[in-house]
Amino acid sequence: MKRAPIYGTMAEFDSPTALVAAAHRTHEAGYQKVDAYSPFPIEGLAEAVGFHKNRVPLVTLIGGLIGGLSGYLLQYWVSTSSYPVNVGGKPYHSWPAFIIVTFEMTILFAGISAVFGMLALNGLPMPYHPVFNVPRFAFATKDRFFLIVFASDPKYSPAETRRFLESLGGRAISEVPD
Repeated sequence: MKRAPIYGTMAEFDSPTALVAAAHRTHEAGYQKVDAYSPFPIEGLAEAVGFHKNRVPLVTLIGGLIGGLSGYLLQYWVSTSSYPVNVGGKPYHSWPAFIIVTFEMTILFAGISAVFGMLALNGLPMPYHPVFNVPRFAFATKDRFFLIVFASDPKYSPAETRRFLESLGGRAISEVPD
């Protein structure tokens, strides 16, 4: 009989302090691909699981620069090449008149790129996630805290990882099918 592929091994904890301590020990043990789930934000948990800074600010900056540049260049092209109109002796390339539209296009493109960059970098929308296959994971929104070590981690071994998570004092250890 063929066995279903494993997504990872998950441990359940009773308190946020136990989860943070377990996450620290897991990261110190050399596991790199871990994640934690809790019903509310826990200070220090992101650092404990090795969460790195994201790239949304960079995506927003690039989007804003593209928006500002495209707004300015569109106005320059229209006023100097496509539809040059001499109003009161003003030069065709009158950059002070371009500032408002350039600013608005910068804000528009930065906002749109921030939203779509956040969605793309978070892998959203995600209508299905393998952790929902574990029946006890339903308590993650109530009063339980979970730590998962992914099977894609280079140090992952089903038996060894299970023993390690049991040594952390988890309430229940579960294999997460993919």
